[in-house]
Amino acid sequence: MNAVAQALSGLRVGDLKTYDGLTVHPLIRDSLLKKDYLTLDEALAQNQAKVVEVSAGGSVPNLLFSNLGTQAVFLLDGEELVGAKQNRILNITVLAPAGRDTVIPVSCVEAGRWQHTRDDFASAPRAQFSMSRAKKAARVSESLTATSEAFSDQGEVWSDISAKLGSMHSHSPTSAVEQVYQDHEEKLAQFVAHLKCVEGQVGAVFSIKGQVTGVEFFDAALTCQLLMPKIIRSYALDAIDPGYRGHQASNMGSPAEVIARLNASGYSTHKAVGEGEDLRFDSTPGIAGGALFARNRVVHLCAFVSGEHQAAGNDGTYSASASQRRRFRYVA
Repeated sequence: MNAVAQALSGLRVGDLKTYDGLTVHPLIRDSLLKKDYLTLDEALAQNQAKVVEVSAGGSVPNLLFSNLGTQAVFLLDGEELVGAKQNRILNITVLAPAGRDTVIPVSCVEAGRWQHTRDDFASAPRAQFSMSRAKKAARVSESLTATSEAFSDQGEVWSDISAKLGSMHSHSPTSAVEQVYQDHEEKLAQFVAHLKCVEGQVGAVFSIKGQVTGVEFFDAALTCQLLMPKIIRSYALDAIDPGYRGHQASNMGSPAEVIARLNASGYSTHKAVGEGEDLRFDSTPGIAGGALFARNRVVHLCAFVSGEHQAAGNDGTYSASASQRRRFRYVA
């Protein structure tokens, strides 16, 4: 049994909850683990961590995370950091080792600013909206194969944000995705209030307007409880977007079928940033995303229904073209 199948074994799908077009199918485990790390919000609140630009000049695709404490810190794929020279999101999930500095891969979500509003970064109460997060996951998988670096396609991220600002009738002078969330926070907060975690919940399968969209899984119920509001906002923003169309070509079936497909999925293995290994679902058509395997378990898994199909070689592995390899040679 591979690491992903082992992590998902023993899960059951709880009673669904639906609010205004977003459905959450809770993933429940009766035998629960206790988390042995801090979340980013916990670490920042306890002054156990600091996030800054990597240098005085800065580098768009990288930030410096300083873990000042004695516990590892969990940073969530898609989690937004606000401040410094421009707002960013995490490209992958990172378990940052205790007492060390770690350079973390990020994407810019504020194209029109490159000057300090504060010296460091604060954590925002959200993750990048799910459609953009899904695309980013696919690009990161491609980049890891082509360059061994967890880069996104920055232009695509900016394009997705521009489209979201337009379809949601939000205006930001710096093209910041933050503005869309702020404009609709009252409605997004209702999703969070109506879709709270249930006892034993360690993740969820998400459906928007009846279409299965993504899966999130954590090793510990407390981690799920602490981070689910950010993830709910991510999916809810797409659910209330009149321009959202989803992946029309996908047909993923029921939540149980999605979990079964992940159980059977192959993945490539890459050195993680921080602790562990990054497992990428880059050989499974229709699925984008990955999992962080550390401390002899899957600490976090995020997978998205994707309309994209990567070309596999005879050995089943993805082979990046020269043009795709060039895409990820990011110039800071």
